[in-house]
Amino acid sequence: MEAANQAAMGAEGPDLSKIKRIPIVVALIIGAFVAILNETLLGNAFPDLITALDVTPATIQWLSTAYMLVVGVLVPVTAILQQWFTTRQMFIGAMTFFLIGTIIAAFAPGFEVLLVGRVVQALGTGLMLPVMMNTILAIFPPEKRGGAMGLIGLVIMVAPAIGPTVSGLILDQLEWRWLFYLIIPLAAFSIVFAFIYMKNVSKITKPKVDILSIILSTIGFGGVVYGFSKSGDLGWSDPEVYWMVAVGVLGILIFAVRQLTLKNPVMDMRAFKFPMFALVTVLMLVMMMTLFSTLTLLPMYLQGPLMLTAFTSGLIMLPGGVVNGLMAPVAGILFDKLGPRVLVIPGLAIVVVAVYLFTGVGMETTKGYLVMVHIIMMIGISLVMMPAQTTALNQLPRALYPHGTAIMNTLQQVAGAIGVALFISIMSNGTKDYLAKSSNPEDPMESLKGMVEGLHNAFWVGLCIGILALVIGLFIRRTHPPEGEKPHQGMGH
Repeated sequence: MEAANQAAMGAEGPDLSKIKRIPIVVALIIGAFVAILNETLLGNAFPDLITALDVTPATIQWLSTAYMLVVGVLVPVTAILQQWFTTRQMFIGAMTFFLIGTIIAAFAPGFEVLLVGRVVQALGTGLMLPVMMNTILAIFPPEKRGGAMGLIGLVIMVAPAIGPTVSGLILDQLEWRWLFYLIIPLAAFSIVFAFIYMKNVSKITKPKVDILSIILSTIGFGGVVYGFSKSGDLGWSDPEVYWMVAVGVLGILIFAVRQLTLKNPVMDMRAFKFPMFALVTVLMLVMMMTLFSTLTLLPMYLQGPLMLTAFTSGLIMLPGGVVNGLMAPVAGILFDKLGPRVLVIPGLAIVVVAVYLFTGVGMETTKGYLVMVHIIMMIGISLVMMPAQTTALNQLPRALYPHGTAIMNTLQQVAGAIGVALFISIMSNGTKDYLAKSSNPEDPMESLKGMVEGLHNAFWVGLCIGILALVIGLFIRRTHPPEGEKPHQGMGH
């Protein structure tokens, strides 16, 4: 079955019959681990960086915002890049960008150069994430993809989980530059490993590139991410915020319409004709907002009102992340056997319960309670993320794989940026409102109480978004590849 499957694929691209899957998956996993670990290492260091670089919290947030912005702008273009360059070139190129960015950041004399380093790193991450998903889709038949995606999920979840703890450990002992020094050898190793083991699995067609589409997608996705990220700082009434969002939305609409008229679209919107793909894309948008917001608000709460060190707050978030990572392959294997509904619907219900429990946190909340709620939330998320994504992508024909992964990754970045901005602005406004009513707003304790008040508001909004995700999740179904592709895919269903 496998041989016939591969022989049939030979006509469509490189011959994958003799390909060794394991080394390729290992190469992808190392690259993903390094890139994603780096993203969370830094978040925990923001309080230290504010002092070290003498900048405001709003400025420091640019290290995250710019990163998301670049990834959000770059990912839509990856579908077309993957038709121009081999998997090997894309992956090694991505990791090289990432390494150069890390070196710039490690030796940055001040905030501006550090920001440049982050942007170059983000170029690497933006190129790598879609290549990773696409490669898994190319080298595994649909009935084995859940397990493979689960392995990738393990890394995507464990890296952010250990990030805050590792960075807390480093920051308690060394200066912030070590957050980058330690990533340099890992990134270098990843490049060497990929040179030896990474193979090309995609078909190079070199389609005509529509420059206007790339400009539109950059303005569109960039505008939305930028507008939302500034909202926490400037407030929604600021023209810079609402004009950027408006221009972004308009750019995305024109971009989407244009894609439907092009022979070689940069991002093929026809993927949305597949109902499960469309449904899961919306579900992911909503889920990412809840996930990113919690991951952003929790360290602020732990290091603010609870006055814990970066290391302790990392430790509190560690068990949840590790459980999530360990659950990802399990969820992947269960998905291959049982399909998505059995996992996704209970998973979403668990997330809703966890966010509801977060709405009750205060100045006296115990560490044990937080660890428990965080674990509950992460179990829920592990049951939703990979199974839902695999369901969506399984329904697409092979030609739409790069486009499907690009659409999902782009919208997740955008949703993450919107989620972080939205929840931070809700929290800031809640704090301001509390202090405005306070009899003694100068008192540090009052500002901490105000922060708790703001957090409550943010988590209540998170709860509404979580319930919306649960409603969407009720409609999820198992998918099969399109009819024409079934015979040579070796599908055993």
